[in-house]
Amino acid sequence: MTPLLQVQELRKHFQVRVPEGWRQRKANLRAVDGISFDLRAGQTLGLVGESGCGKTTTARLVLGLTEATQGQVLFNGQPVTAKRDATWRAQRQNMQMVYQNPLGALDRRLNVISQVQEPLLIHGLGDALSRTEQAQDLMVSMGLPKPLWHRYPHELSGGQRQRVVLARALILKPSLLVCDEPVSALDVSIQAQVINLLQDVQERMGVAYLFISHDLKVVRQVSDQVAVMYLGHIVEQAPPQQLFSEPLHPYSQALVSSVPSLWQRSNPKRHILQGDPPSPLSLQSGCVFQNRCPHAQAICREVPPRLTPLTSERQVACHLVSDQAGLPDAPLESRA
Repeated sequence: MTPLLQVQELRKHFQVRVPEGWRQRKANLRAVDGISFDLRAGQTLGLVGESGCGKTTTARLVLGLTEATQGQVLFNGQPVTAKRDATWRAQRQNMQMVYQNPLGALDRRLNVISQVQEPLLIHGLGDALSRTEQAQDLMVSMGLPKPLWHRYPHELSGGQRQRVVLARALILKPSLLVCDEPVSALDVSIQAQVINLLQDVQERMGVAYLFISHDLKVVRQVSDQVAVMYLGHIVEQAPPQQLFSEPLHPYSQALVSSVPSLWQRSNPKRHILQGDPPSPLSLQSGCVFQNRCPHAQAICREVPPRLTPLTSERQVACHLVSDQAGLPDAPLESRA
């Protein structure tokens, strides 16, 4: 079966100006640098990684909000481009986004029911009465009772605003929902409610999620596959049970070991990375993780590793990982 979403060798490089003494020079910032993944209908792909690794740029490329430098995105077998034509608008009806800041995503001048039905008006679907009825039914299913329909965004709580954003995205019955940190701005108790709501929506509507988050516990709960990004590259992809129980890439190991536990006061297997990530403006040849990897060898400084399938569900981009064994416990070679 053809995946709903196919991302193939996707790259996005930005031309930026960098101060150099009293002058400025042009530099190439590699925000996304050759990533590939598939997402099937009704499933969730979690995308994790530290800030600045390219997760949000990936989301914008998937939706055609930013033009790719190289590679392509296929949605239902059709290429997605940033050209704002009739084809792009038709695709966007089936691809929607949930932003991190619900207050910033809503128009403070309109009441919430007007904003929920606005996508129907933009795409010319139904008449005024049917649009209102659809919005009312959807808002009730989102846990937004009638007294809230005619309020303005600033009169709602954070959880209520995020439910309005979800209702606005779902009223077109999309096949794909891109969620960019959808619960990071909410309290923990409200986060759980929104996550449960997302899972209920997926069961009822069969919508697929590209779920971007820093919260690894949330990603583990909602995802069918998890992709780990580092400096514009996907370094590991696996089902959450495998990734969180036995991460193979050293960066994945560091991420997973940083998750706090209520049952352990300290983590004896904690992987603490040394140094800072290199600048995406001046990346060295070879592996992008070489400067922080305790296992780096000569090949890591010369040849960039490719995302290689180990099983039908697991891929890793590391020279030192094979399908028989993971990384060693002790460094093979001290870092240069």
